Amino acid sequence: MLASTTFDIPGYEILDTKGLVRGIVVRSPTISQGIMGGFENLLGGRIEAYTKMCEQTRAQAYADMESHARGLGANAIVGLRYDASSVDGRGAAVEVLCYGTAVVVRRKS
Repeated sequence: MLASTTFDIPGYEILDTKGLVRGIVVRSPTISQGIMGGFENLLGGRIEAYTKMCEQTRAQAYADMESHARGLGANAIVGLRYDASSVDGRGAAVEVLCYGTAVVVRRKS
């Protein structure tokens, strides 16, 4: 599936707009990620355990969005965006939202 943060895809024309699609994942660190993240936080610098958790969460939200788009008959997504927020006020659980507009495209001749 093609995806773009812009509202067009160079070399393709949009034939039909299917509508808004999204993937939402709410996640908190596993026990091991929490322990490793807490330890890394004490040392300072990049927190690899949390970085890995965030990447996994974004990937799942993206995959869910793609699935939603396929279900609508789309073969591309334009205007792709991510958003994230804490859902419990403490930052222990985070919501990641991936969204865009599902479209049908074809390569320009």
